[in-house]
Amino acid sequence: MKRVKRAFCVILSLLLFSAGAGKFQTVTYASELTNDSIREKEAEINRAKKEKNELQSGLTDVKAIKKELESAKADLANYVEELDANLTAIQNKINELKNKISEKEEEIVQKTVELEEAIEEQKKQYEAMKTRIKFMYERGETLYVELLLGAGSFGDMLNKAEYIEKLSAYDRKMLDEYVAYTEYVSLCREGLEEEKEFLDEAKAAVEEEEASLNELISSKEQEIYQMSSEIQDKESAIRAYEEEIAVQNDTIKTLEAAVAAERKRLAEEQARKYDGGMFTWPAPSYTRISDEYGNRMHPTLGVERFHNGIDMAAPGGSAILAAYDGKVVAADYNSSMGNYIMIDHGDSLYTVYMHASALYVSKGTEVSKGQQIAAVGSTGRSTGNHLHFSVRLNGSYVNPRSYLGG
Repeated sequence: MKRVKRAFCVILSLLLFSAGAGKFQTVTYASELTNDSIREKEAEINRAKKEKNELQSGLTDVKAIKKELESAKADLANYVEELDANLTAIQNKINELKNKISEKEEEIVQKTVELEEAIEEQKKQYEAMKTRIKFMYERGETLYVELLLGAGSFGDMLNKAEYIEKLSAYDRKMLDEYVAYTEYVSLCREGLEEEKEFLDEAKAAVEEEEASLNELISSKEQEIYQMSSEIQDKESAIRAYEEEIAVQNDTIKTLEAAVAAERKRLAEEQARKYDGGMFTWPAPSYTRISDEYGNRMHPTLGVERFHNGIDMAAPGGSAILAAYDGKVVAADYNSSMGNYIMIDHGDSLYTVYMHASALYVSKGTEVSKGQQIAAVGSTGRSTGNHLHFSVRLNGSYVNPRSYLGG
């Protein structure tokens, strides 16, 4: 049972160490990671540009539809203006007909009054004539003889005889005139009534045309309203497209800036050249080398493992120096290495400093040979204060002593 537990602990420790080493490995292949990152970002840029092109195409389509709607709306508005003008003309015509009808009605009323007066006068004249005729008929020749005998002279007698004849002719004439006038007034009234009937029919026809025009105008105004609503929808869609395109433009701009920065950083790393000089000892206060580069029995795991650097036992808090000029590409912590720093010296040559108690530089810092970058400690998987110092060349660990002088 104890063997099983020990084996489990060893396996667990190996897994933890592998996990820590995995994180360390992710910061060692800086150029490879940068290239991968650039490729990923360029793929994102291409996707963003494709989406932007699709959005731009959709925006163009929506703008074209909006333009067609606006043109159709303008045509409808012009048509409605024409209809409004026609409607105004019709309404003016209706008003004109109404005025004419009112005038005819007034004329009819006037003619009716005149007719009634004529009929009344005709009746009076007729009654007066009937009275005279009756009187003359009842008196007969006696009246005629009395008038003649009452004449003062023959001339007077002739005058009276002529007067009687004229009176009788006047009565006939007046009666005929009143009858004719009555007939004339009656015909005038009938004519006016016919004219009014014609005007009423014309007015009804024009009002029907007005109603049709109003209905047509209402229908076209509804179409204009619907088109206006559609245009507003398209404007909203255009704004949405433009906002999304702006987002894609920002995304593309940000990604392109990131790619440019990474390309610049990669170019700087590739341009960095190691001149072949010897490293300074990174822990000048070390008292001894507690472990050399190569295979060894792991102090905490209890198994034989390859030791990828050299361990320099030194007082806690003592200085850790940059072994050579370079750029810090990692300054972080993990459970295995503790606080660690990795420096790029050019030509795929890197140095690694582990288990520090404190870090004094950060990623991206340019450092000089002999510059203090950290303090000795025992962080991570460690049994005491020391500096684990490793050197990597072209992605593989090499013996640090090949670069250390003295």
